[in-house]
Parts: sequence; C-alpha cells; structure tokens
Amino acid sequence: MTFLLDLLSSSYPRDLMEGMVVNFNIAAIALVLGMVLGAPLIFLQLLGRRWHGGSAALIGLMRAAPTFVVMFFLLNIIPKEFEFLGMKLSLSGGLIVALSLVPYAASYIADNGRAALEGLRSGSRAEALLLLPSLVRAYVVLVMSSSAGVAIGVNEGVAVVLRKADSFSTTSEQLLVFAVGVFAFGAVFQLGFALVRLMVHLLSDRRSGTAKA
Repeated sequence: MTFLLDLLSSSYPRDLMEGMVVNFNIAAIALVLGMVLGAPLIFLQLLGRRWHGGSAALIGLMRAAPTFVVMFFLLNIIPKEFEFLGMKLSLSGGLIVALSLVPYAASYIADNGRAALEGLRSGSRAEALLLLPSLVRAYVVLVMSSSAGVAIGVNEGVAVVLRKADSFSTTSEQLLVFAVGVFAFGAVFQLGFALVRLMVHLLSDRRSGTAKA
C-alpha cells in the first residue's frame, strides 16, 4: 500500500495522462483523415454496380490492412523529411501511427456512412443518426490501437507505463505500475463505450417512437 501511495504521489500519474493525450490526438487525426478518405468511398458505393465493385474491394483491402505493416511501411519507405508542392514536410512518430490507422478508419467510415445514408434516403433520420455513436466507437477503438506507437518509440500512454515499470526491479512493483495504467485506460474506454450505449439507446427509443407515430 505504501508503494502504491508513493507511486500515485510521484510524477507517474501526470506522465501517464500526458502520454494518453498523445493517444487521443493520434486517434483524432486518424478519424478525421479516415472521414476525408472514407466519404468519397461512400458515394462510390451508391453510384451503381460499375463503381460499387471497385470501391467495395478497396474498402475490404483497407479493412484487412494490418496496422503494424502499414506503420512500418510508412516508417521505412517514406522519408521523415520530404518536399510536397514546394513545402518541406516531416513525419513525426505520432503522425506515422495516425496514418497507419487511416485505412481502418476509412473503411469503418465507409461501411457505417453508407448505412446512415441509406437510412436517410429511406426516410429514417434516427437510423442515419446512429452514425454518431458509431463514430464515438471508432474513436475509442482508434485510441486503443494507437498504443502500437510504443513499437516505434512514440511517447504515448503504454510507452509511459512500460518505461515506468522498467525502473522497478520487483515483479510486485511492476504489476502495480501496470495496474494503474490499465485502470487509467480502462476508465476512459468504459466511459466511451457507456456514451455509445447511451446514444444508441436514445436513438433507438426515438426510432421506436417515430415508428409508432
């Protein structure tokens, strides 16, 4: 108990929160870029069979793309500093992780965005609004997946936990460090999924009320 109190009174909680903010930022960038890439794919699927086959194959490929493979491809193929349209750009570790999550985010947006548009076209506004909890769910999943950044030295939450655990020699101390990290991430994830459940419940009630009317 003394060790736990000392741990909580140290810089570890602050460092962990700062690392988790990196996870949140990576997930936000991936989701925004996923929406930018996924939106055109939604409309391509709705244009007809000629476009649907190609867009569906592309979405399936992005859905199946392993995050680690994409991440290490970006890390080793694309130079960290390059010139684009006359501008000198550089890719940070966090941005590389965010870009590696874009294929999943885009495929998720394309799948759920299409369902939302079809619901809107059929006159079900509540069905279309179910896209909102889907976006929250996608964001939570992306936060979880952004922990892959530890593999390339990104100072996100899991990296902070591992670095702190390595500073102690006994297994019991390391387990307590991990327990605090799991609790912090778990609290955020449970809050996110609780928000998703609440939004789905409210929208389902609204849809049921509209159907009865």
